[in-house]
Amino acid sequence: MECNNDQCGGQSVVSLKRKSPGDGEHAIFNTTSLDDLNEDLFERILSWLPTSTFFRLSSVCKRWKSVADSASFKLACSHVPSRDPWFLMVAPNVNQSVIFDSAERSWKKLNHPPLLQEESNQNCVPVAASGGLICHRKLSGNFIVSNPVTGSCTELPPLHAPQQPLNAIVMNTACKDQLSFKIVLVFGELPNLLFKVYHSRSGCWDDQTALRRKTEDNSMEHDSTDDNVVYFLSKAGIVVASNMQRSPSKQYSSVITNKDGQEIVYFLNSSGNVVGCNLTCKCFFEYPRLLPVFSEYSIDVVECNGEMLVVLLSEFLETATIRIWRYDEANKGWHQIAAMPAANSHEWYGKKADINCVGAGNQILICLSSPELCTYVLCDLETNKWVELPKCCINGEVIDFMSAFSFEPRIEASV
Repeated sequence: MECNNDQCGGQSVVSLKRKSPGDGEHAIFNTTSLDDLNEDLFERILSWLPTSTFFRLSSVCKRWKSVADSASFKLACSHVPSRDPWFLMVAPNVNQSVIFDSAERSWKKLNHPPLLQEESNQNCVPVAASGGLICHRKLSGNFIVSNPVTGSCTELPPLHAPQQPLNAIVMNTACKDQLSFKIVLVFGELPNLLFKVYHSRSGCWDDQTALRRKTEDNSMEHDSTDDNVVYFLSKAGIVVASNMQRSPSKQYSSVITNKDGQEIVYFLNSSGNVVGCNLTCKCFFEYPRLLPVFSEYSIDVVECNGEMLVVLLSEFLETATIRIWRYDEANKGWHQIAAMPAANSHEWYGKKADINCVGAGNQILICLSSPELCTYVLCDLETNKWVELPKCCINGEVIDFMSAFSFEPRIEASV
């Protein structure tokens, strides 16, 4: 959309048809320009445009530029229930953020927020995402949270972590206002697990909380009204072949969803079992194995439409398959819900590939990487359609990504 003057005068946006006085059979047309709209309606209209237009608002005209910095415009944007996801791609030695826009099916380049450009923070890696925010982890173990669209950025208070292995990092934003978030960390080795939570509203970390082993007769009843469910999956352990190297950004692979008012964390232990940690009831439990312990495969966990799913790349009968699984609580077993067509997945046989996946609504982005090949596949669970993304070129050079994080591009998300 272009504008011919600094006030956007004469820009026609809507046509109104009304009857001419004294002549019911004829009609005349009046046009309403953007200047005729009050500021509230004008901002509400712009708030429904794709987020990518945000970068062009300041170059259209003075009025549009003022909207880009308006608090009421950000409030209008927060009332848009959902936006098509963007995927933040992760690659070593890339000094800017590379985004895949799922709506436009195109790559975008964004500048790193100023705080992440500081020399002491240049080795930060993204480790979690939620709403319109990305969580980065420093080499020191502390965290920085940013909005990649607006560049707003803040460093969280120092984390006084327990002297135990870190298994998971998960992030959750308050969907209603995009103004608050929390980060959950899970530490320890079975059977000694514990977790810590950071709340942005209070600006501090809670004390660590221990988890006990849940027995079959334990009740899942609780008094908490919190309805966040946390899932994560670790690839560490003998279940994964030694040639499968985990991307540093996905070392703490984590997702979050809602489930019956309980917070639950899932991870893959060293023997190949999925372990669930109920943070609300402060207990953990084990799930049946997906594949035999010595089977060679790569695995990751994702969240789609409020539930946890497992994506599995395995080799069987001289072919490779990528399958998506859901745990059936009623039958106490894993149920396959989607599979990549054999013609598409066969090329991965014998490539010793690793998968790093992320979910967004009905979609799952799968990053497949090996010394020989690097591919990104977008799966639509509703249609079981699998589409390979185009290669990304920066300055004429093809960039290979190890993993990705999905987020909603929202300018109102603040830190």
